[in-house]
Amino acid sequence: MGDHGRRRQAAAPLLEKKGSTGTGVDDGYCIEGCPGCVVDRRKAASYGIPYGSFLFVWIVTLCTALPISSLFPFLYFMIRDLHVAKRTEGIGFYAGFVGASFMFGRCLTSTVWGIAADRIGRKPVVVFGIFAVVIFNTLFGLSFTYWMAIATRFLLGALNGLLGPIKAYAIEVCRPEHEALALSLVSTAWGIGLIIGPAIGGYLSQPAEKFPNVFSPDSLFARFPYFLPCLCISVFAAVVLIGCIWMPETLHKHKADASRSQTVEALESHLIDPKEKADQNGSLDCKKSLLRNWPLMSSIILYCVFSFHDMAYTEIFSLWAESDRKYGGLSLSSEDVGQVLAITGVSLLVYQLFIYPRINKVIGHIKASRIAAILCIPILFAYPYMTYLSGPGLTIILNIASVIKNNLGVTIITGCFILQNNAVPQDQRGAANGLAMTGMSFFKAVAPAGAGIVFSWAQKRQHASFLPGDQMVFFLLNLFELLGLILTFKPFLAVPEQHDTN
Repeated sequence: MGDHGRRRQAAAPLLEKKGSTGTGVDDGYCIEGCPGCVVDRRKAASYGIPYGSFLFVWIVTLCTALPISSLFPFLYFMIRDLHVAKRTEGIGFYAGFVGASFMFGRCLTSTVWGIAADRIGRKPVVVFGIFAVVIFNTLFGLSFTYWMAIATRFLLGALNGLLGPIKAYAIEVCRPEHEALALSLVSTAWGIGLIIGPAIGGYLSQPAEKFPNVFSPDSLFARFPYFLPCLCISVFAAVVLIGCIWMPETLHKHKADASRSQTVEALESHLIDPKEKADQNGSLDCKKSLLRNWPLMSSIILYCVFSFHDMAYTEIFSLWAESDRKYGGLSLSSEDVGQVLAITGVSLLVYQLFIYPRINKVIGHIKASRIAAILCIPILFAYPYMTYLSGPGLTIILNIASVIKNNLGVTIITGCFILQNNAVPQDQRGAANGLAMTGMSFFKAVAPAGAGIVFSWAQKRQHASFLPGDQMVFFLLNLFELLGLILTFKPFLAVPEQHDTN
């Protein structure tokens, strides 16, 4: 061994930095008082699943997902009661803009919240977002004008920056071998929230009519018939907000040690081979701009396309199921729709906890997403023909279709989560997820408005020669599903070599 090699070997123990153990932890270099280092030491000391930290991930994600779609089962009736639509066929048009206002607000602020999570920590952003849910979700239930409903939904979205930081948090509280499970929990809670939220909205809206023995005609809940489901979700959010007192921070805060870090880097610089230094410089260049990180950007675009599809489907499903059969719907009540979505929510929990991790282990998240997208197409094609069914047959077929469609959708979204978080280092995860939320929120803002307009238009063409009525709506949904499927293949989808499963 040469003199240079002996010097490098002797210096290595002194200069070893975080990440050397393979778990993102360095036992010999930990900053006192840094919350991120405390979490890293805990991960190094325990090889098991961090159930406590995962519980925070699950309930915070559920808290942000519940308000998003809880309004869809009663939105049709809410717009009717606000008397803004002159004709029944126009209800879908106005409903779309209420659904879009939340996502439009989140589109404007998601990147800002992601950057804030990288600067001040994941926990402060999460706490503020939950507080916003408590306030503005409650006010939405008390809306007595159309514009108040839009304003409260917009502010709820703009001040709710939870999802991006919590995805980064999920990765940071566990060891690498548990990252797939962590992100699966995020998508599970997200999917369940998007299903249980409408179930709550369907069961608890208009309580004075459904439960006259409990709620009198003169009560607050009779005057505001859509307040009860919003109140229940806000109470849950308040409980989660209190629980976040014990939520550990994961962001590394090494300002006091900046000079030491610079000194270590300077000492190391002459000990690194030129080839290694070139590799490090290339790595630093990749970190400079998220917009030039094509593995990240391609996964975000894929995420946006499928998010657009899922949001449009969520709104259309409730509008279609509750609209009259003469307009191509199923004439179901909000309670019937809530029951279907509750069953679907239970299936999502079982699927993501016990089935998806095995699928991901066997075929990988990319192939699983492709297969899921392919299977969604014939299911969506069959929806308009359910109007020929009635009674128990309709109930069984509708529940089966809803369960399969939503579980396939969550499979795709989980794959997108994994791709995004594998494409960036820890110090960029908050901003990267914030960027993903911005794009996704824009598409999800357009989706309800577009879906409402298309649905309203389709109901007026029941006797058209080409794709009459709601057949056109589900045909357009399938076009976006097909587009998303195409985008999962190379050369569009770029995957880091260590994660490439193509």
